[in-house]
Amino acid sequence: MLETVAAPEPNGRPDGVWSMNTARAESGEVTVAGVPVSLIAAQFGTPTYILDEADMRTRARAWVEAMEKAFTSLAGADVYYAGKAFLSKAVARWMMDEGLNIDAASEGELRTALAGGVPGSRIGLHGNNKSEAEIALAIDSGIAHIVIDSIPEIAKVARIASERGRSAPVYVRLTTGVHAGGHDFIQTAHEDQKFGLSVTSGAAYDAITQIAGTPGLKLVGIHSHIGSQILSTDGFAEAAKVVLDVRAWAAQRGIEIPEVDLGGGYGVRYTSQDAVPPAPEEFAEVLAQAVRAHCDATGLPAPRISIEPGRSIVAPAMMTLYTVGTMKDVATDSGPRRYISVDGGMSDNLRPALYGANYTAAVVGREATGAGCRSRVVGKHCESGDILVKDVSLPPVEIGDLLAVPVTGAYGRSMGSNYNMLPRPGVIAVRDGQCTVLLRRETIEDQLAYDLG
Repeated sequence: MLETVAAPEPNGRPDGVWSMNTARAESGEVTVAGVPVSLIAAQFGTPTYILDEADMRTRARAWVEAMEKAFTSLAGADVYYAGKAFLSKAVARWMMDEGLNIDAASEGELRTALAGGVPGSRIGLHGNNKSEAEIALAIDSGIAHIVIDSIPEIAKVARIASERGRSAPVYVRLTTGVHAGGHDFIQTAHEDQKFGLSVTSGAAYDAITQIAGTPGLKLVGIHSHIGSQILSTDGFAEAAKVVLDVRAWAAQRGIEIPEVDLGGGYGVRYTSQDAVPPAPEEFAEVLAQAVRAHCDATGLPAPRISIEPGRSIVAPAMMTLYTVGTMKDVATDSGPRRYISVDGGMSDNLRPALYGANYTAAVVGREATGAGCRSRVVGKHCESGDILVKDVSLPPVEIGDLLAVPVTGAYGRSMGSNYNMLPRPGVIAVRDGQCTVLLRRETIEDQLAYDLG
């Protein structure tokens, strides 16, 4: 059993699990950027995702500044925001404002970035099974690069580029064999999985050689992504060495690779029990050290480096606001537990069911007083695994209370579903006491509109 601890209070500290502009007012109610959560619930309903805009911008800017500083004496660096974490037109604009590019993994993400005003030259496209439409759109948009993920994709991208009379800039995604991250599902550099081309088997070298000799393609970089929710710099240092060694191998064969993308996966705190992750400056310096060692050992000019943070930028900047509907006390082998049911669940946060991810929660609509009770926050879906917070100590909770789960910015809305035909919640951005709807709440009418029976 997980240790049951009291939910950390919203405190406005960047090292906490709540966004920087979240705090408990003298009245006892929680506010986000000066807006009481009760006002948000009254105006927009629950469940609702609340995004602290200034917090997200600050975290994004921290990555840009850290990379710029670490790579000043080298060939420079770019930061791509991993749109799969959460993307909207406004978020795409914010990231561009703060100096970031956008990493897209589908036609929808690519079109959202473009609709947000991001030029194709500041967008990269990932995916292990890109459609013809995705590749064509990327090339037509003048994309920064397309990440090649398999040998057959080389000919596919070359054909589509040639049909358009263009040369497609491409990266090769390497499988480095470096394991890092949390759940097995989010470790992406081991051999037996769907992403990338293996360095160990030689597939990566074959891809680089083939691309270098293929008309319609321009090899501009190589790429590595080792996993997600990584709380140490060690894996990045190890993977960077593997990738840079591949670059040196290519140089020995007359193949120049001017850019290297060392991926994302930088972790965050979901609960007060989680380790505090290294700061962006620490990650950046580890990568810069690897590049310096590579240049010293090979005599090659430094490559331009890029990274792809997503979770570390948006996850802590967002919370999900719920209304308590009912409660139930049950006996367990380890003692009594209170089940607190809210008006959302796995349709707005799939990560606990998918990965066993741990979260915390707090009563936010009023002062939270009284002795703590061992509690489990669950959703309203017809699944016993519909658990949002597995174990947390909460004060006495009443029906109708507002409850919030922090650190839901990454993959909450982007993995959202209509299971049991629940409409997906809206996303409300809050800044300087003002609310802006980024994504409106879905309705049952929206769902019925798709039903043509």
